[in-house]
Amino acid sequence: MKNALTMLIAAVFLFAAGAAVIEAQDVDVPAPAFTVKDLQGNAISLADYKGKILFVNFWATWCPPCRAEIPDFIEAFKNNESKGLEILGLSVDKLSPDELRSFVTDAKMNYPVALADTKIVGAFQPGQYIPATIVIDKKGIIRHREVGQMDGAKLVQLFNKYNAE
Repeated sequence: MKNALTMLIAAVFLFAAGAAVIEAQDVDVPAPAFTVKDLQGNAISLADYKGKILFVNFWATWCPPCRAEIPDFIEAFKNNESKGLEILGLSVDKLSPDELRSFVTDAKMNYPVALADTKIVGAFQPGQYIPATIVIDKKGIIRHREVGQMDGAKLVQLFNKYNAE
């Protein structure tokens, strides 16, 4: 019984430690060309964001850190869209577009959202944990990757850094 309890405590600790993993790295590689359809059926491609800073956010409705960062993304987008900030939310949920649209509407998400397919996940390789955010500069170069919840201050800091270049 004591061994079982010890194993359970160790498993809970390892799970909690894994859930808190935040990995950030600066990179300098070309972003993959992509085209997705947003929840209104509009085609969105990498070329649409040329000259802007794009945050590609892989997330899911069932993911607590993903849900927690949405208000910060909404606020950052509202305050910086006119300065060249763009956000594309790519949901890895197994939902219908109508179900996801309902969540997006309820959450008052003000930036484009699309369902991620295996092709775009394979192209960006966000990793095995979400949320994962990839920052693409004005020239279409991936400059930063971050796994874990990104708060508004970090999002705006990264935007300002790459927008100033």
